[in-house]
Parts: sequence; C-alpha cells; structure tokens
Amino acid sequence: MQGSFRKYALAAVLSLFALAMTPQVRAEANQVRIVMPYGLGYLPTYVAVDRGLIEKHAKAAGLGDIKVTLMHMASGPASSDLLLAGDADLAMGGFGPAFVLWDKTRGAGKVRVVTPLSSSPILLLTNDPRIHSIRDFGPNDRIAVSAIKVTAQALTLQMAAAREYGWEERFRLDPNMVSMSNPDGLAMLLSGAGPIRSQAAIIPFSVEALESGKVHQVLSSADYLEHGSSISVLYAGAGFHDNNPKLYAATAAAFEEAFDFIHRHPRESAELYVAREPQKHNLAWIEAMIVDPRTIIYSSTPRGLKKHADFMYAAGTLKTKPEKWQDLVWDNLWTKDGS
Repeated sequence: MQGSFRKYALAAVLSLFALAMTPQVRAEANQVRIVMPYGLGYLPTYVAVDRGLIEKHAKAAGLGDIKVTLMHMASGPASSDLLLAGDADLAMGGFGPAFVLWDKTRGAGKVRVVTPLSSSPILLLTNDPRIHSIRDFGPNDRIAVSAIKVTAQALTLQMAAAREYGWEERFRLDPNMVSMSNPDGLAMLLSGAGPIRSQAAIIPFSVEALESGKVHQVLSSADYLEHGSSISVLYAGAGFHDNNPKLYAATAAAFEEAFDFIHRHPRESAELYVAREPQKHNLAWIEAMIVDPRTIIYSSTPRGLKKHADFMYAAGTLKTKPEKWQDLVWDNLWTKDGS
C-alpha cells in the first residue's frame, strides 16, 4: 500500500515537472494602446477606433474581446516616447519620428511602419508682413513646429534651406524653430501676439489660418516632396508585431477598412473627426478637405519613404541608410506598390 502511494506520488511530481519544462503558448494581448497627435491627417485612426474596426477584426481572428484605448500627444516624438517606454502599442506622427526610432531600435524593440496614413502639404505660414521667403527670416524670427529637428515640418524647412542656401546650410532654420502643438501654434499665429509669428502647419490648421486672412503662405512642402508622398504614419515595435501576430494582422486590416470607409463615406468620416476634434467651422468644411486630393490623400501605400529616409541619412539625422523602402515597414506592406 505504501509502495503504491509512493509510486503515484512520484508520478505526480514527474508530471508537474514535465509540465513546468514544457514551453507554454503565450496568449496574445487583449488590448491595443494607441497614441497620436492632432490633425486631419490622422483621420483613419478615428475611423478605425470609433467604428470598432480593430475589435471587429480581432474577434473574427478568434481573439475574443479586445480593449482599444486612444491618447493624444502634442507631437510624433512625444508619441514615440510612450512607445519606447512600453506605455503604448501603436504610435503616430510624421515619417521623421518613425524613422528615427527605426534607426535607433534593434531586436525585440525594433520599430517599423505599420501603415502610412495620409499625404498632405505642410505650409510655412506667417503673419509677419515683411516675410515672403525663407531669406527674410532673421535670427529672432520664431517658427512653430510640432517638434524640432525630426518632424516632417522641421525636415521640410531643412530641405528648403538646403535648396535656398546650399547643402551645408540645411540646418540654417533649426535655431528659429520652437516646439509647439499644431493647435497651439495656430492660436498663436491667429492672435498676432507673442514672439511666434510663423508656423509650419498641417491641415486643417493650415487651411483655417489661410482662410482667416491674417496670414500668408511662404512655402509648401509640395515644392520639395513629390505629390502623394506619405507624411503621417502609424508605427509599432517588434514586441507588438511579433508577440501578437493575430492582433497585429487584425489592426492592419482595421486600418485598411478605415481607408475604404473614408473614401466611400467622407461625410460620416468628417463627423467622426469633428467629434474627436471639435471645429468652429461646419461639417462641410472638413468634408471638403477630405474629398480634395490637392489637400489630402488617404492611402496605405507607402510613397516617398525611401526618399525621405535618404535625406535624413544624408543630413546626418539617421545613422543607417535603408537599402529599400521595405526595410522601413512591417511585412503587411511589402507587397504594395510602394516607394
């Protein structure tokens, strides 16, 4: 009897030991934490989140209930900080902050683009009547950008300086730049008060500023970037991509559906945007921008990413030069007709 007890006890111990030594299949995450700046260029995110598209595709993939949270930050670099700290799964900003993280991260922390979001011109605007070209900016003339050095706004000004003054002067306007969120920059520009009288603005802030009659345009990023170049992007680290293959695929599919929804339902998309970012103007004002390809193009096809990264590498902002545009993005985009 005692021998039988010892036999069963030993078998139980061995079973527990074997279970402990067996690799366990880790369940995928049950949440998606998103951080983003303000602006109409990020509309696909509002569509994906507020229409429950991530949850829809996650459930279809057998993942059950997924919690999606959304937080606003002042700029792409601020969003990047949360991503690096592990406090976000997806971050948004211009191509610049995304490429800086791509350049700096390695291994499990590697960051790549999940999808482009939009293409839209960045306009350098001013309420200063003496400024009509970048040559008119003196050392004390301040320019509001969402963040200095690496944002699409800052890089546009570097490209402009390089063309106007020569390559060695590409950073000539960097000392003029002041980090400020797009809404705050617009408020400063329209008030006419304070030391900041110029802004490198994205839509809808650029459109509102021009329509006010209080500012005039100095230059456009369209003068330096080919039409349709991806400006705003969504990016994520390898931890989210590799450890959650079904959830990552569901998220990518949700954004693809969001693009389709915007193209087919611009009015409803405008309603979602205004609900998140209330406007002084009527709904038709936002809808008119959404449907005008001269103002903005929503697309998941990467455009100009390699060209953007090559400029940043040549300028010394990136230490690594991508061999091809696919190096900058996750595999869900590799088969697209990108550049």
